Amino acid sequence: MKITVITGTEVKGCTYHIKEAFLDVLREGSSITEYVLPRDLPHFCTGCKTCFLKSEELCPHAAYVRPIWNSMLDADLLLFAYPVYALRTTAQMKALLDHLCVHWMVHRPDDRMFRKKAVVLTDAIGWVQGGAQRDVATSLKWLGVSHVKKLGMALMEDVFWTQLSDGRREAIIRRVQGLAARYKEGRPACKSIGVKTLFAITRMMHQGMARKEEPLSADNQYWLDKGWIKL
Repeated sequence: MKITVITGTEVKGCTYHIKEAFLDVLREGSSITEYVLPRDLPHFCTGCKTCFLKSEELCPHAAYVRPIWNSMLDADLLLFAYPVYALRTTAQMKALLDHLCVHWMVHRPDDRMFRKKAVVLTDAIGWVQGGAQRDVATSLKWLGVSHVKKLGMALMEDVFWTQLSDGRREAIIRRVQGLAARYKEGRPACKSIGVKTLFAITRMMHQGMARKEEPLSADNQYWLDKGWIKL
């Protein structure tokens, strides 16, 4: 099984240990590629819209973004691991999501994403982590990922891994590894009803716009080249 890991912090603290506990269950027989942010994507999206209007290959940060995206396309399982900052995902994770918007269903989706499985692991001092998880889960939905599982770890005792009690660390690891065990078989996801519906709606949208455009936008040309719409 091929696993691509996106870690939303360079700090080797709670997020690191939780992520490693998850991966320990799957290491045997798996190929794991990890990207750590912001180390592997040190730039925010500038809003130049070059990717939308021309090509993602011309993004000023393509040298950083393309390897991550290609790894995601090649993977069987996507793992996003990050701490919760101000009830949301980290800024560096959001920077990656912004760069990937060009591959949303309303723009230029890649159908290889439709049968991917993804896991979102978060950690915070308390239980309120839904907003931070939705930041990534929403992007995954619009990228066409059919299976997204979210799991938040409430640290409760402290924000430093070494300051947590043995019992708390063991409970966290046990819960995370229980989730990881569900993915050992490496089966692809079934294309979900949600993805099918979203694709159908956006296909009708592109079909309608393409008939009125001259020349075609980069998005509609992509859909035409894929054979998803007709003129």
